Amino acid sequence: MNVTLRNPENAPRPAGPYSQVGRVELGGGALLFVSGQVALDEAGEVVAPGDMAVQSREVMRSLDALLRAEGATLADVVSIRTFLTDMSRLPEYAAARREFLPGTPPTSTTVEVSALFRPGAVIEVEVVAALPARAG
Repeated sequence: MNVTLRNPENAPRPAGPYSQVGRVELGGGALLFVSGQVALDEAGEVVAPGDMAVQSREVMRSLDALLRAEGATLADVVSIRTFLTDMSRLPEYAAARREFLPGTPPTSTTVEVSALFRPGAVIEVEVVAALPARAG
């Protein structure tokens, strides 16, 4: 088993001292563990403070970029964990999630938290993706 932790160059930068993606090679395939993403712009500022719909879409775009940097897509997601600061706004997140994950839904956990690490951030999402062994 080989484990790699990294921050892909063409993907969102981490907001602190941690790795964005953990890759575990397993029998020719791989599991990708993607750190929780909040909606941050290139300067590290929260995008659309307090806006669940906008932040949800931005978070999904960030997750997609991180997965693509590892040769995966959102279609490879097998588990998703979501942290919301207000569970009554779940429908706004659910709409974005359906837009970006239109197929069979992955396993899922969604919890309400009192706050996230940046003021104005209302959602954080982390995923696990599975890549099958490559033929040939």
